[in-house]
Amino acid sequence: MTDSYDLIVIGSGQGGGPLAAAFAAAGRKALLVEREHVGGTCINEGCTPTKTMIASGRVAYLARRGMDFGVRTGQVDVDMDKVRQRKRNIVDTFRDGSLHRIEDAGVDLVFGTATFVGPKQIRIALNDGGSREATAPIVVIDTGGRPRPLDLPGIETVQALSSTTVMELGTVPEHLIVAGGGYIGLEFGQLFRRLGSRVTVVQRGKQLLSREDADIAEEVRKILTDDGVEVLLETKLERVAGSGGAVDLTVSSGGGERTIHASHLLNAVGRTPNTDDLNLAAAGIRINEHGEVPVDERLETNVPGVYALGDVKGGPAFTHISYDDFRILRGNLLDGKQLTAKGRLMPYTVFIDPELGRVGLTEQQARLEGRNIRVASMPMSQVARALEMDESRGLMKAVVDADSGQLLGCAILGLFGGEMMSLFEVAMMGKLPYTALENGIFAHPTLAEAFNNLFASLSPSP
Repeated sequence: MTDSYDLIVIGSGQGGGPLAAAFAAAGRKALLVEREHVGGTCINEGCTPTKTMIASGRVAYLARRGMDFGVRTGQVDVDMDKVRQRKRNIVDTFRDGSLHRIEDAGVDLVFGTATFVGPKQIRIALNDGGSREATAPIVVIDTGGRPRPLDLPGIETVQALSSTTVMELGTVPEHLIVAGGGYIGLEFGQLFRRLGSRVTVVQRGKQLLSREDADIAEEVRKILTDDGVEVLLETKLERVAGSGGAVDLTVSSGGGERTIHASHLLNAVGRTPNTDDLNLAAAGIRINEHGEVPVDERLETNVPGVYALGDVKGGPAFTHISYDDFRILRGNLLDGKQLTAKGRLMPYTVFIDPELGRVGLTEQQARLEGRNIRVASMPMSQVARALEMDESRGLMKAVVDADSGQLLGCAILGLFGGEMMSLFEVAMMGKLPYTALENGIFAHPTLAEAFNNLFASLSPSP
């Protein structure tokens, strides 16, 4: 028997779960297939647990700095069991909330592994045994991604940690090597340094955070180094060996090799989409060389009626993008709208401390596009509120269209940088010129009033 539905969603991430619930609430028959945990990467292995643990790291950091504020704190010790349990409790709470919303909406939630057997038909290998088949005129793929394996000679001799397993450690690593200087690697690197580990970050490229402007990346490096993280740039992983629970990682740089002796190795070189088990060929669904499912601006694959949202389709792997994908599909499929992903802003925050918030174009991107731009930049050490809170590291940077004065993008590396970026983004959404921020009246002393002074440093018109 093949069960018929109005909608089938494979994967219950931050886009797929709400979409199935929206269909069910509208009186449509919706099937949601989940292989493991409701909520996707964000709730279970990504945003929720990592930011919960980062909060613990920040408390440890501030406690050690107590005397900088005239507060005696004494010896600071980290109870890793407590940090881990706090993380688990919050994940469970968020996961249960997502589960209840899906069930309350009337979604048929099935736990198992889905594979395509035709363009609009799937077979589900149920987690508790047996199988069933289902079909629908609309099928949505929301299977997300997972850590990409570290391709390194000798990797089978060590128990390399992933972004998931590193959060389940019961003790603080003595020395953690982080392979990869991207967003995930830097967040974990600084976190474990603050929890008490010696940390070494190994980055093959010439800068951290390869998508950022060089001046921003360099300022990030300075912050991490100031926190005691060792950062190795233009350094290649050569081989690794493990014995007795230890890690010996050999790297090369400048023509020479060195071996780093450590207790743990974290693989943070990137992620890969979960498309291996879907049997997409049976449905005629194309994937690219990275295993991602390409979509058009309405999130439809090459097969009409089959859509993909979230990380599995490639592009920026952020929860808020997945949720906006849901908004587009809900509007188009349920409400008859013509929404697209074309031209949407891509804000994000890197939750190092202080944070890096960014939206819109970087200076490098704008110049590569041949745009006529002006750039404003100001160190956070010139922001009164940052000085008062004794966190004046970082800088603010804005890119402006030289002809129209339109705001094109910003990078704010500093105290509450994500929130500051969001304020800047609202101005961009309203298509305001930079003068609206430059001349705006912001409460004193707040971080936002820094916008009054930021644009005083605007580079001269070309």
